[in-house]
Amino acid sequence: MPDAESSLPSDNDAQAPAVAPARKRPKPGERRVQILQALATMLEQPGAERITTAALAAKLSVSEAALYRHFASKAQMFEGLIDFIEETVFSLINQIQSRQPGDALRQTAGIVSVVVQFAERNPGMTRVMVGDALVFEHERLQQRMNQFFDKLEAALRQCLREAMEAADTATPTVDAQVRASLLTAFLLGRLQRFARSGYRKSPSEHLDACLARML
Repeated sequence: MPDAESSLPSDNDAQAPAVAPARKRPKPGERRVQILQALATMLEQPGAERITTAALAAKLSVSEAALYRHFASKAQMFEGLIDFIEETVFSLINQIQSRQPGDALRQTAGIVSVVVQFAERNPGMTRVMVGDALVFEHERLQQRMNQFFDKLEAALRQCLREAMEAADTATPTVDAQVRASLLTAFLLGRLQRFARSGYRKSPSEHLDACLARML
């Protein structure tokens, strides 16, 4: 969208008729991505209140009706963000597990690092992950994020069980469950502090030292 200065006619344009530029029509699926990007950007504002569809439409310079041509509800927009979180994080976790076979503790540390790095690079998504952005939204959204962390804990537990078995501990299953639960709680705490500090408290602060103590 042109700014105020660029929309003013120049001296060379004084004698030429004004011609409005043709508005480029978004490609199929492009508007949907733009809506999700705008929502994520609005969530990045520290202390942002509940985002309304009116505010989202205004940011995109479209009508609310235009939003609903791509999403049936605002809850569906948040589900689009959750889909992105799940697909990105678990794709990276799969890469870690395939690239580092046989090194379970290194895999575990890598999984924790991936989640932390994703949060740092996507602060708006972090508010979704910890539920702050979902407080006034549909209950199923929070349930989906709970399932995300359950799945994350299961991935950690699998790696840790392999590590405990390799270390020949007496109770590998129990030890793996305890450590996976601890690491998941640690991650949630770090992400919550990051979101609620207005993104001032980095979730990666002393991460290697913390992992060394927990693993």
